[in-house]
Amino acid sequence: MWKASTTVEIDGDSWLINGQPTYKGRSFRDMKVEGLLLNSRMANAIFDDINPWTRGLWAYPDTSTWDPSRNTSELIKMLPVYVEYGLTAININIQGGSPLGYYRDDPTVLQELRRRVRAKKPDALDEDIWCGLSGVNVQPWKSSGFSNDGQLLEDVRDRLANVIEAADRVGLVVCLGLFYFGQDNRLSSEESVLKGVRDICNWMLHQGYRNVIIEINNESDVPRYDHAILRPDRVHELILLASSIRYEGRRLLAGTSFTRREVPSWDVVDASDFILLHGNGVDKPEGLKNMVRNVRSVASYRGQPVLFNEDDHFEFDHPANNFLAALEMGSGWGYFDPGDGAGGKIFYGDYENGYQNPPIDWSINTPRKRSFFSMLREVTGVGA
Repeated sequence: MWKASTTVEIDGDSWLINGQPTYKGRSFRDMKVEGLLLNSRMANAIFDDINPWTRGLWAYPDTSTWDPSRNTSELIKMLPVYVEYGLTAININIQGGSPLGYYRDDPTVLQELRRRVRAKKPDALDEDIWCGLSGVNVQPWKSSGFSNDGQLLEDVRDRLANVIEAADRVGLVVCLGLFYFGQDNRLSSEESVLKGVRDICNWMLHQGYRNVIIEINNESDVPRYDHAILRPDRVHELILLASSIRYEGRRLLAGTSFTRREVPSWDVVDASDFILLHGNGVDKPEGLKNMVRNVRSVASYRGQPVLFNEDDHFEFDHPANNFLAALEMGSGWGYFDPGDGAGGKIFYGDYENGYQNPPIDWSINTPRKRSFFSMLREVTGVGA
């Protein structure tokens, strides 16, 4: 069993680490920072693609091959640096996040994907690239992290353990997403989804991890999930399942995330320990504030923390921006950097820009990344 040094808890609407509110006593421009989780989306921290036809799309420029262990190791090396700027949480997902930003099946996107695959595998046909899938509208890479029956793959589990334990050592919370649209179809049945939730929660509790919270699935209101239990009207069943699993009197805090499309339902808010929102597509700070207001107006809301754990808006030098709007509403905020994919575009990773598109440079190496971490330090006062 892992000997944990970082324990995450909730007291009212405040996040606690080792029994103390995050950013204890801190405010910024008369806005309370104490008790918030300020975070960054690193969804592909344990990413791998076991589709041999698409795996080469994520190759590192210096080796011309994709290496999932290198990807995870390079992130782990950066965790202490993120903490020095005041970060308190990272968001990762067992099924990853789209490595192309926003995948869609329009002719231009498909033509470029085929061109890149065929540059390495000239004879590749659509039947090869999308083998076993319903058509080109489905993500062809296989980054699920689960077997068809919902069992966590051994190498994925090992990388996940490495990230959780490294985060624990430096005081970081890991918001662990389990499922992602475009990859949930890799699980064969609803029972496989249920098995995935049960097995993950039991494994983490028996490992002794105390710095992990559960995001059942990424953006449950995106109408692309194959399994009905992952959609807004039923996902509360999985939140309740995760919350019900106990070991030595402990359980994991759990919730799921929603976009601007709809307000979390009465059942989801009632079942959740915290409310996760995404600010993508919310171009006006006032729109972000309205999302928080709408959640707090749901009849079953009882004062849980509200947390944005994904937002691809970066106007950190403006007097009003989404980060500041979240602070004004007393909610945490999460940086989501898909490179040139921000705003809904396709982007192939270049080992420089963003924290989403493999191969990923996890360092603070671009003006956008530096701008976020600079503001984070200013807001939190950590390391200033």
